[in-house]
Amino acid sequence: VQLQASGGGLVQAGGSLRLSCARSERTFRHYAMGWFRQAPGKEREFVSAISWGGENTYYADSVKGRFTISRDNAKNTVDLQMNSLKPEDTAVYYCAAGAYPARMIKEYDYWGQGTQVTVSS
Repeated sequence: VQLQASGGGLVQAGGSLRLSCARSERTFRHYAMGWFRQAPGKEREFVSAISWGGENTYYADSVKGRFTISRDNAKNTVDLQMNSLKPEDTAVYYCAAGAYPARMIKEYDYWGQGTQVTVSS
């Protein structure tokens, strides 16, 4: 069981990045998926989550209107489209899988290794 996050990089403020999380097993299509981030010296925080069928999505207030989560169960991927990026979005971004599209870290059972997003001002 593996989650592989990719798509991070360095971008200027106002730019866009698209993160992708690939899942190794087809059974993951029945899991809710979430994205979290952790900035240096800060705790890991919720960014976005999506139900297993993709019909329900959730966002942190800080990214609402700028980020969009989506999933393709046929391809076993979950994406996070990030637009209008700000320097405060700089963090390592992690994807996670769990039973529910929750905001709490403890609700997720499986985690990817993280991908670095750096937004310059």
